Amino acid sequence: MSHPSLLQKTALAFFAMLGLNAAQAAELSVGQPAPDFTLSDQNGKPQQLSAYQGQWVILYFYPKDDTPGCTKEACSFRDDIMHIKALGARVLGISLDSATSHAEFAEKHGLPFPLLADAEATVSKTYGAYWSLGPLSLARRHTFIIDPAGHIVKIYRKVDPDTHSKDVITSLKSLQKPVS
Repeated sequence: MSHPSLLQKTALAFFAMLGLNAAQAAELSVGQPAPDFTLSDQNGKPQQLSAYQGQWVILYFYPKDDTPGCTKEACSFRDDIMHIKALGARVLGISLDSATSHAEFAEKHGLPFPLLADAEATVSKTYGAYWSLGPLSLARRHTFIIDPAGHIVKIYRKVDPDTHSKDVITSLKSLQKPVS
């Protein structure tokens, strides 16, 4: 049995960084029902996606509590929360961090929405947001807008933490316009 060469190992690491690993679930697409899940939030309270049926949901995955990009993204959602709620939407953040880490992050930055602990990466894998390289694993910065019927209506696979909240609000307004 031959061992992978340095070039092969490097290529595998590169593809893994891009999220192109074979273990990752097939990517979800617009129009599909959003897979249901139950995860604990920063207060230890179980949050089930299906409990939000009848509301718009912004389900955003992020790599790590209290890191620069993740803090910008979370604080932008915080700052825009009244606009988001006025559109009938709720925000749910998910990372692989613990509920304790989420509680500290939420308290430090006054985050008024649930941060869900996906320590086993089950939900991140289901939504194609899981990334790993050796011992390092985290949720990739992906966002899903889910309509009141529970279907995925918009997917962001590339997110700019500086403008993401505004981009999501723009999308929500567009998605909610009546079809003429």
